Amino acid sequence: MELANFRFDVDADGVALATWDMADRSMNVITPQVMEDLGRIVDEVAGDAAIKGCVITSGKESFSGGADLTMLQGLGLAYAQLAKQQGEEAAMRFFFDESRKLSLLYRRLETCGKPFAAAINGVCLGGAFELALACHYRVASDDKATRVGLPEVKVGLFPGAGGAQRVARLMPTGDALQMLFKGEQIRPAAAKSMNLVQEAAPRAEIVAKAKAWILGGGKAQAPWDAEGYRLPSNKVYSPQGMMIWPAANAIYRRETQDNYPAIKAVLHAVYEGLQLPMDLALKVESRYFANILRSPQAAAMIRTLFVSMQELNKGARRPAGVPASVIRKVGVIGAGFMGASVAYVTANAGIEVVLIDRDQEAADKGKAHSHKLMTDQIMKGRAKTADRDALLARITATPDYAALADCDLVIEAVFEDPRVKAEVIAKAEAAMRPDAIFGSNTSTLPITGLAGHAQRPNQFVGIHFFSPVEKMLLVEVILAKQTGDKALAVALDYVRAIRKTPIVVNDARGFYANRCVGNYLREGHLMLMEGVPPAMIENVARMAGMPVGPLSLNDEVAIDLALKIVKATKAQLGDAAVDPVQEKLLVEMVEKQGRLGRKNGKGFYDYPEKGQKSLWPGLKDIAGQRLDPDALDVEELKQRFLVTQALEAARSVEEGIVTDPREADVGSIIGFGFAPYTGGTLSYIDGMGAKAFVALCEKLAARHGPRFEPNALLRDMAAKGETFYGRAAGAKRAA
Repeated sequence: MELANFRFDVDADGVALATWDMADRSMNVITPQVMEDLGRIVDEVAGDAAIKGCVITSGKESFSGGADLTMLQGLGLAYAQLAKQQGEEAAMRFFFDESRKLSLLYRRLETCGKPFAAAINGVCLGGAFELALACHYRVASDDKATRVGLPEVKVGLFPGAGGAQRVARLMPTGDALQMLFKGEQIRPAAAKSMNLVQEAAPRAEIVAKAKAWILGGGKAQAPWDAEGYRLPSNKVYSPQGMMIWPAANAIYRRETQDNYPAIKAVLHAVYEGLQLPMDLALKVESRYFANILRSPQAAAMIRTLFVSMQELNKGARRPAGVPASVIRKVGVIGAGFMGASVAYVTANAGIEVVLIDRDQEAADKGKAHSHKLMTDQIMKGRAKTADRDALLARITATPDYAALADCDLVIEAVFEDPRVKAEVIAKAEAAMRPDAIFGSNTSTLPITGLAGHAQRPNQFVGIHFFSPVEKMLLVEVILAKQTGDKALAVALDYVRAIRKTPIVVNDARGFYANRCVGNYLREGHLMLMEGVPPAMIENVARMAGMPVGPLSLNDEVAIDLALKIVKATKAQLGDAAVDPVQEKLLVEMVEKQGRLGRKNGKGFYDYPEKGQKSLWPGLKDIAGQRLDPDALDVEELKQRFLVTQALEAARSVEEGIVTDPREADVGSIIGFGFAPYTGGTLSYIDGMGAKAFVALCEKLAARHGPRFEPNALLRDMAAKGETFYGRAAGAKRAA
């Protein structure tokens, strides 16, 4: 039997081993060719009486990350083409049949009459875990790299190859829905307790244990196909079953604000499927899956959070011709919260770190931050004491700049003052190797100005982290006017090494992300001063798809910082550059009320020592007026939050700050949480069309002022019927 993606062997005991090992990929993914191979394996095992059963495992470090979602993108294009040629009905029939091929294949494996077992190592996610769930037995390696899960909701889909039906039959319905809603990756011990795998064992033993299960008389029948099978939470229409669905619907509404049709489809598919035999349940699941696969939310999220993310993580913006850099040691100057966090993520990636501050005590305090973070991981069972010791051994805390002598990259994270940074740059360059790269982690100061203090400005680059560094995936790599290709390449190689996603932006005040976030905060401030009830501001922002409301977010980043930025902008660019209403609010909060945010326990919210935060009652007095919430247009409030950010993204493109729509979209979602279901700031505009977006901007500008006026680029795109992605593709072809 010839297989392109598997090795297939049968041992002396008659147990087959199918080892998934795609020759041209670093990780196994499900493709049409893989599906063909799996079909041949099922036929071979089922048709050969000498084969007692089959173990499916991986020949790589990980089992598989799931399906190649570009395959699903291609299915959408085929649908559109067929609809033009043969009509909507024929296209939809084709689309449905094609989209459920994997589900039918897995069901064929499950019912072929021979036992199949999955031996899982590393990550096993999405369609790959659905394959494992279709097997009759699952053994997972117990090492810390192993994860299983169904994360499809994170790209606007849901498990459409039987995953929703099988999970809902393996564990209580409420737990299954939570798993499907969240799409989290699950560790082996938890997976076993959830009945997702039957065994966890050392990696070297997983194949042997899977074979032993087959030889020990493993049944070639899923529990739900056995006579007398009962659902874990009883029938849907039973007292126990009906306790689940009202709560599940409420949780769905609370968590999604009805913005994610895939999660709603999960509710439908599980609710209906649990009332049907498995084959009919799978058909119902496939119908919902085909419908969701054609949704604009899925198309936008797949493009941004799968395709574009992968391309950026693989170095789409890396200069061609610059050799790959191996970063062995990184210097971090400034052991405050940001610098200490940068040191942690760097050391956590296995890179040596020199952490410098003004004296030994300050440097040690910064290193202690890594000790705390690792201790938290140990307490959660995600790391061992030896891991903490090894990480701390990679961090050298010192006040001595001479320790930077053998660093490949040095990053400053000191106070946001040009004079302080200039002094640090001079000290660092005096100690650094001539070929080392210098990076500045600044969130407000233009990189070109800072590079003017450097002896080697072509080796100077901005590396802007987001707080908290250990959790935030985005890093903005900022090009000064003098930044050379090597500096950019090293910065991108470093970001990849610490397992974060980079976007490359050109220099400007606020760069890209902070400009958009600043607009979001400002809109919340202006709504407050208009008299929109504070609770309504926060709730409507979440209804629009933002992770937190603007008032809560401002408390987290500090209200006095927002005031400082407003004052600095006014000093450099003049009175017209700031909104006087926003400035008035911030001055009142900081200078008159002493409310700085979470850091001093009082901001837009009060933060008691015990109990939950609550909105400060005094906000109504600052606003001076209160509008009737029932008279407000909720849809317009939602639009204001999203449009102000997307419009700033469009301005960033026009000004040449962002040059690639992929970076604008990816950066907006993972950097500041812009409504993921839209696909990002520019996809939000493309999704409704430039003409409709310009009209919406003009409507908002007429009601709320010139900050909503569409820029010249958008007006030009509206006149020509262009999209941001279409313009980018055209520019690429022209080049």
